[in-house]
Amino acid sequence: MPPFCLMLLTLPAPAKLNLILRILGRRPDGYHELQTLFQLLDFGDLLEFSERSDGIVSVDAGQLDVAEEDNLVYRAAQLLRKQAEPDRQNSLGASIRLIKKLPHGGGIGGGSSDAATTLLGLNHLWQCNLSIDKLAELGRQLGADVPVFVRGRTAWAEGVGEKLTPITTEQRHYLVVSTGCEVSTAKIFRDSRLTRDSVAITLAALREEQANEMRLGSEKLETFSGNDCQPLVEKLYPEIRDAREWLEQFAPAQLTGTGGCIFAAFPTAEAAIEAHAKLPEAWQGFTAAGVLVSPTHQALAKISSDF
Repeated sequence: MPPFCLMLLTLPAPAKLNLILRILGRRPDGYHELQTLFQLLDFGDLLEFSERSDGIVSVDAGQLDVAEEDNLVYRAAQLLRKQAEPDRQNSLGASIRLIKKLPHGGGIGGGSSDAATTLLGLNHLWQCNLSIDKLAELGRQLGADVPVFVRGRTAWAEGVGEKLTPITTEQRHYLVVSTGCEVSTAKIFRDSRLTRDSVAITLAALREEQANEMRLGSEKLETFSGNDCQPLVEKLYPEIRDAREWLEQFAPAQLTGTGGCIFAAFPTAEAAIEAHAKLPEAWQGFTAAGVLVSPTHQALAKISSDF
């Protein structure tokens, strides 16, 4: 290890699913009012942080073809460093290795999760001692989905996704399928054909539906489910529609985020794995369990308890 590397930290950056995504309207600032249910998963990317004392931040993103100044990991590190005491900023550095497992442009939060893990990891490594609230505020500057990963809880979200309420979801296992389509979130939200007039639902109504679901033992939220982006995305990317139709032979399937991944919920890991084994060779996929607490937070809690 080079002499300027002081400490190594490895952390996961989990995927998310949007079990519900409703678009209520467009705001004057151009953003959209949303309601969504973020479900965190126990599968995602991996980041390795090596602390440096020479003030340099470098990111090895492997085969991910993104310029450094556009890489959310690099931007998160630089944003966090500006929060440190002025006399420390020039010496704080890190070599960061990003091990990508999640498809780019898949609607499962890969870049946002990587940015959040960078904020959490370097806050620990650099001993910045920023609160979760402050880190979430920084994350919001990087993207609307970053705060949910910073806070690390499966959550009901409103506003542009920044108003988060932790929520308990039933334990499920998921098969997530990617056709390789990279869908631009900006492109979808700019499209005039996007539905923007869904009726708002309340968190109380959602929780009542969840209680009924658990009581009846159903495998999917029947009343509160669906994704307002799905019709447009499937029109623009027929391969995504094909993937959803294939997956629905096993369980109800829908789009996550603005795409392009499709997912379905299963009651057991075995059922999800069995469906995954039948996935057409042209597509990629993974199975994962839904979790209430982010694997990133779990890892940091274990590190703290070991000292």
